[in-house]
Amino acid sequence: MSETENEKDWKLKLRYGKLTTPFQHYTLIGEGIVGVLAPEFSCPQGPAFMGMKAWALSSDQSIDMLRVIGGRIGFTVTGNTQVWETEPEDPPGEKPYGYGINFTPFNDDEK
Repeated sequence: MSETENEKDWKLKLRYGKLTTPFQHYTLIGEGIVGVLAPEFSCPQGPAFMGMKAWALSSDQSIDMLRVIGGRIGFTVTGNTQVWETEPEDPPGEKPYGYGINFTPFNDDEK
């Protein structure tokens, strides 16, 4: 079975209740400051938005995850965080997790 078929398979199973999870899927954007990032990430130091997708029990938990994961990789949330329930790109796991992390720098005057 190809990767595309596997992807469709878990999404269909999730949609029709054959795959169950206590988690909801969220997409988040948090405003903050990039410091020294972990080597697998790149963004100039300074003001930036951090985007992340997450499987979590609640939107509050997903926001906490953004702050904790961001802190571990060199990003400090200092402003607003927006969260939306969205369609997943990766299947749910046994525990809450975040993925698809990216950074978008901005100038304070451009906000």
